[in-house]
Amino acid sequence: MKYKMYSELFEQPDSIRKTFETELKNMEKIANRLSKVDRIYLVGCGSSLSTAYTAKDALEMVTNLNIDVFTGYEFYYNKKIDGENSAAIFTSQSGETADTLAALRRANELGIHTIAISNEKDSSMIKEAKDSVVTQCGREEAILGTKTYVTQLSTLYYILFSASDYEKTDELLKELKAIPDLMEKIIEVTEEENKKLAYELKDEEIFYALGSGPNFGLAYKLAMTMLMEGALKHSCPLYSSEFRHGLIERAEKDVPIIILDSQYPSDEITQKAIDFCEKIGVKTLVYRMQDYSNINNLLSPFILVIPLEWFVFYLAHYNGEDPGSTRHIGKVRYE
Repeated sequence: MKYKMYSELFEQPDSIRKTFETELKNMEKIANRLSKVDRIYLVGCGSSLSTAYTAKDALEMVTNLNIDVFTGYEFYYNKKIDGENSAAIFTSQSGETADTLAALRRANELGIHTIAISNEKDSSMIKEAKDSVVTQCGREEAILGTKTYVTQLSTLYYILFSASDYEKTDELLKELKAIPDLMEKIIEVTEEENKKLAYELKDEEIFYALGSGPNFGLAYKLAMTMLMEGALKHSCPLYSSEFRHGLIERAEKDVPIIILDSQYPSDEITQKAIDFCEKIGVKTLVYRMQDYSNINNLLSPFILVIPLEWFVFYLAHYNGEDPGSTRHIGKVRYE
């Protein structure tokens, strides 16, 4: 079993450590600038878009930052983008994602202060943005986005919470810096249980993924870039509160639904979805942050992504697929 994702999964903690070691002062400088703007745009595609969703929802739960999220071309074609006293953060593993790069160039034309977060220091996005953060992951080969996902997310959290009025920012950032040590432990203790779970569900063809608040971004990543790209399984992400609109009519006995719960105020609705699913015999896979850690629940995606990675890794393996490869993504380019 020689899949590149396996080694890259273990490289996640050090990727965060190295990024903080080299980029911390730079991130603090960027945060200081963002604390003075009126609006912040977060732009990305795929896993990078999922980090934007998570960061926005986390910040808007506890701060007054004004944040909008766009995919690259949605930003590019939007006629109502306000360039006055605003900033835009563009995330991309390669720094060459055509959609995101086009959006960055459009933002520069509009006079928006642009910030790029990428794993490639010589990429177009890093060169063309007014500020940049280079994540220290080494080249990532597996398509799922393991170490680049957690470093992008940690960078967004550090910059945006530092720029915010959140009363517990110092405490949260201290816990964020300690995340690598916690992740190492979770990587070790969650493999076997999720390996077994993947074997039990290997013949399922469709999975639904629900999350509330910052966990919606993770549910989006789980469905879009982990289950569909990595395990080649049909999947659909939803906010937990939307369970009763549409999905409740497809939630039937033995249908697998993955639900993320971190005891956010909005997870009151998540629990109702869990109760309903269990009542009618849905194959309910509940991942609760409190089963793995008692740190600030705004950091939940950093915790829950680890057992989910193991689950998807083995789900692909038991279906004879390399969880880090793709069939079509590399063939499609938008210029």
